[in-house]
Amino acid sequence: MNQYKGVNQPYQQGGQMVVQQQGALTQTPNTYGVSGPQVVLKSSQSLAVTHGVKLLIFARAGMGKTMLTATAPNPILISAESGMLSLSKQNIERVFGVNTPGITYNIPTIEITTIADLINAEQWARNSGEARQFQTVCIDSLSEIGEKVLENAKGQVKDPRQAYGELLDKMGPTIKAFRDLSGKHVYMSAKEERIQDESNGSVLAGPGMPGKKLGPQLPYLFDEVFQLNTAKDPKDQSSYRYLRTAPDFNVDAKDRSGALSEIERPHLGYIIAKIMGAPA
Repeated sequence: MNQYKGVNQPYQQGGQMVVQQQGALTQTPNTYGVSGPQVVLKSSQSLAVTHGVKLLIFARAGMGKTMLTATAPNPILISAESGMLSLSKQNIERVFGVNTPGITYNIPTIEITTIADLINAEQWARNSGEARQFQTVCIDSLSEIGEKVLENAKGQVKDPRQAYGELLDKMGPTIKAFRDLSGKHVYMSAKEERIQDESNGSVLAGPGMPGKKLGPQLPYLFDEVFQLNTAKDPKDQSSYRYLRTAPDFNVDAKDRSGALSEIERPHLGYIIAKIMGAPA
């Protein structure tokens, strides 16, 4: 049984007015002939193409966060997870079938054990010519990396509160650096936790991190925040996985692209193509 059901503007330039709209350029003479400061307006669609789609997906253990990496366009995996059996070729074939288009069966992986490893991996993804062959940078998982950073920091300071400060100081900027990688899609996973909204006291499922501050901040850093979950098919009671892309009374999720349905199939390539307006 396949539990992943369904998977298989104008600006001033040198005395002319140039309109840039999804790759098309038209020119209109500037009758005033004044050359001034240049202001570039780009469509959100062109920015998505240039900068890539950035996704944060959280789920409980065993839901398949790691397996989603196989559905990303030409992925490289940065992992701190000790259990990688789910990404064995045999398991990927069991879930998605053999030689299924849009599925990667042998995923290059960078193993992370310290925050220094993570920072080095980001610099490699940003600057290395070798990294250009990959379209999607996948980080699995932020929660696990945060726990290792915190454990390492606690061994170096006397006051545990200092360790949580180091977690915020080092993890926050590094997460933003990955998010801001230009020309690449970025997928980050996190464990699911029940988080209380300080503004209204409600408790929602959201991405979890060590400490009380970094986890609640994560959704503000991404345009696309989804929950990976399971449900029962009412026809035959079989289980299947899905992505929730919109909030409800129990889940903190969002889709700022406006291109997705509230419930989507768990396939990153499909999701990215839909957000970017390409044929699914």
